[in-house]
Amino acid sequence: MRLLARCVTGLLTVSLLAVPAPLAVAGSTDDALAVVPAGQGARQEVRFATYNASLNRSAAGELVRDLGTPDDAQAKSIAEVLQITRPDVVLLNEFDYAPGNRAADLFNRNYLSIGQNGKAPLDYPYVYTAPSNTGVPSGHDLDNDGSVGGAGDALGFGAFEGQSGMVIYSRHPILTESARTFQRFLWKDMPGALLPDNPVTEAPEDWYSKSELAALPLSSTSHWDVPVSVGGKAVHVLASHPTPPVSDDVEDRNGRRNSDEIRFWSDYVTGGPDASYIHDDAGAVGGLQRGERFVVLGDLGRDPLDGDARETSIGRLLDNRLVQDPLPSSDGAGEASALQGGANADHRSDPRLDTADVEDLDTGNIRADYVLPSSTLQVAAAGVFWPRAGMPGSELTGIFPFPTSDHRLVFADVTLHGLRRR
Repeated sequence: MRLLARCVTGLLTVSLLAVPAPLAVAGSTDDALAVVPAGQGARQEVRFATYNASLNRSAAGELVRDLGTPDDAQAKSIAEVLQITRPDVVLLNEFDYAPGNRAADLFNRNYLSIGQNGKAPLDYPYVYTAPSNTGVPSGHDLDNDGSVGGAGDALGFGAFEGQSGMVIYSRHPILTESARTFQRFLWKDMPGALLPDNPVTEAPEDWYSKSELAALPLSSTSHWDVPVSVGGKAVHVLASHPTPPVSDDVEDRNGRRNSDEIRFWSDYVTGGPDASYIHDDAGAVGGLQRGERFVVLGDLGRDPLDGDARETSIGRLLDNRLVQDPLPSSDGAGEASALQGGANADHRSDPRLDTADVEDLDTGNIRADYVLPSSTLQVAAAGVFWPRAGMPGSELTGIFPFPTSDHRLVFADVTLHGLRRR
């Protein structure tokens, strides 16, 4: 499999110290979104972020067309959110994959590098993307509806290959040659996999036939380990977008797959025997080595307590001793929960931690998007871009139909020590 990455010649030319003061994240301190200059001696702060940007379209080629000019309203608003929050490394979920880096490059050139509504442009010299399982035909009747073909029978739900893929933008060098992808790792090869059961038969875990299991990957999109070099030392960006745990029946095939997609990262960062079953698309075996620095990023689709939470999935990752949860929050999320009511009133989680505006009376808003640094990293700040109604920036989140996305950008600032001077 050919991995696509790009390095642009030249360094960041905008003086970060001269950037106009960005908006504070509602619910955090006034400097929660302050830009931190790089290269401060032996320590450096890096902002990692994840954003389900909903830059997905209904047909192949539409996103490339929309991003081909600087006039797409949604893309402009997404870019403005990024220019306000100014992450150093950001994963965008639900960004249609286009071969040759076409969509990723167009968004970088026509939107991020152009100031939106007076915001300072962003310069991301490094971009990483790779193929996705979404929309790839499986040749099998995976949803057991009696026919083969369509989004429900793809290796990952999607109307065309690469719909709702992923892309990483970075101010720091991406170590492309060391990147690992797990797009083809089979679900059945995970020990103790929560394979779904057909409720009309007596046999266990038989929703999928043997031939289907021999073709079905664990990743509905993909799992990536993309090392980023900060001050000469690697931080592993662990990126994914598990299938949402909805749109199925009592067999819970999406819920079970989502759970195992999240579990994958817990096993991977633990390494050793727990990760001995893992093999990447190049054939290398195992997970991270002891002491490696990492940040888990992505729309994982699970709230720890509310919605369709499964205790063995997100809880297992959050409880991993090698992972820390900075609990990013916003006042805007708490306000939305109170105003929308419905299922939100019965939620057990702190509504200020929500990251997805579900606008569903049966589900309510949930925490779905995560930035989880390794315990070897020091967290300086964390937050969610969700301003209260009427506050600056609230026009970029809004209410349904959203000007940007039904998800909110989530970030964490980590301090890396022992780095060489730049």
